[in-house]
Amino acid sequence: MGFEKVVVVDGRGHLIGRLASVIAKQLLEGQRVVVVRCELLNVSGSFYRNKLKYFAFLRKRMNTNPAHGPYHFRAPSKLLWRTLRGMIPHKTTRGMEALYRLKVFECIRPPYDKTKRMVVPSALRVLR
Repeated sequence: MGFEKVVVVDGRGHLIGRLASVIAKQLLEGQRVVVVRCELLNVSGSFYRNKLKYFAFLRKRMNTNPAHGPYHFRAPSKLLWRTLRGMIPHKTTRGMEALYRLKVFECIRPPYDKTKRMVVPSALRVLR
């Protein structure tokens, strides 16, 4: 499969974990990926269960100085970025370079509003 210069993925209606796994593979192979409209990503499961899981995640912090501890991003784009970071060996040089090839945005920023936006059929909620 040949590489395109940049692949722009529209996040609307995709399941966050399934989309992240496909993007992580592409990033590790050397493809540049931009994800737009992250605010419209979906999380599978019931709202109540996901809320409990997120609050349990928020409780995890450093006891003596929480400013040192794990940072809990609230923005949808940062949630996708954090999910992707968990699927990439981000402490190695290869993983760091893969994360540099990723850009995530809440809306459709001006350079990408005129480019073709792709979807990942295996990650779409309506097809699962």
